[in-house]
Amino acid sequence: MQLRPILSALTRHKVSTVLIVLQVALTLAVASNAFFIVATRVVHISRPSGTDESHLFAIRSGWKSGLTATQIDANIRADLDALRHVSGVRDVFSSQAYPLENYGVRLAGLKLQADQTTRPPLGIVYLADDHAIPTLGVVLEEGRNFHPDEITTIHPDGAMAAPGVIITRSLAGKLFPDSSALGKTVYLPGGPTTIIGILASLQSPLTTTHTLDDDSLLIPARSSDPESVVYLVRTQSTAMAPVIAAALKSLEPRGGMRIVDPKQGVVTLAEARQHAYATDRSVATLLSVVCGLLLLATAGGIVGLSSFWVSQRRMQIGIRRSLGATAGDILRYFHAENFVIVSAGVILGIALAVLANVELMKVYPLQLMPFYVPLLGALVLWVLGQLAVWGPASYAAKVPPVVAIRSV
Repeated sequence: MQLRPILSALTRHKVSTVLIVLQVALTLAVASNAFFIVATRVVHISRPSGTDESHLFAIRSGWKSGLTATQIDANIRADLDALRHVSGVRDVFSSQAYPLENYGVRLAGLKLQADQTTRPPLGIVYLADDHAIPTLGVVLEEGRNFHPDEITTIHPDGAMAAPGVIITRSLAGKLFPDSSALGKTVYLPGGPTTIIGILASLQSPLTTTHTLDDDSLLIPARSSDPESVVYLVRTQSTAMAPVIAAALKSLEPRGGMRIVDPKQGVVTLAEARQHAYATDRSVATLLSVVCGLLLLATAGGIVGLSSFWVSQRRMQIGIRRSLGATAGDILRYFHAENFVIVSAGVILGIALAVLANVELMKVYPLQLMPFYVPLLGALVLWVLGQLAVWGPASYAAKVPPVVAIRSV
């Protein structure tokens, strides 16, 4: 199939050809970036939290006003003891937040030197005790758990200090990329501390950022926050409804001091995941639908243009058939012509896709799109173009020479 006759024919339909080329280019640019965003969202919302999600639920207890820090600490101790005696409860601990909550977030900068002036790596804090690791079901890869005598009480406005902390592997890699973090000294706002343990992973309460999701930090303390406290409960069974009811009943003796929201005060981690990523799923679904519509519109444009050109070229087709061109020759001509048009759109579209990704990175926390993404999009458009032109091309190939010539 010679390229010159195809280009010659396209130059006689400049406006329609340019429109299809632009449509293919814009579709590739938009669809590549949209599908890349969808893929990153899907990966983000699908990754595990590092915990035993299917056996965990959280109770957020709000305190009545007027309680002192000593009273709050005493109530927390009593609540924890009561919850651990509930049938079906494996373990429990108190904190200020739970994974995927998007609430109760506390950040702590971890300096490598006391007089460090550069911005330190940030860790997202969980207040924890010696029951936190078995309750969460996280994997302690190195080091040890907290000892009971290391647990202190921290006020929300107080400077965080601890004799030892447990961090995730992700945070350890940022602090000490070239050596083991275990046993090293870092500096919290309240003073120096030692890294006594390293977790495989533990997702933070914050799900709106991709850079700190797994940079979690366990500090051995209970919160004396007068606003609320969170009890993380791990059950023996995934059927948690009866355990949740029994757990709430065990807290009733101190009910005059607390407020538990009947709708939002108790949530399983499976429900927390659904709530935390509802927006991400909606965005991914919407972008997928938009991309699908764009591809359909592009295919429709190719079908319409090809059908129009077939009707305009009936005499040309008839003459070629009379001179010996087979139905296969006609079919290949239109497929080759479509390939040339889509290729022109693909070349322009790849450039637009890369440019759009660079500009989006300036506004949103996106990664640089791998070059294979627009190449895969180009492959999809090539296949789509060939499928779209097949119907009109097949019709053109079936037109008898005499009928084509007489119809002119």
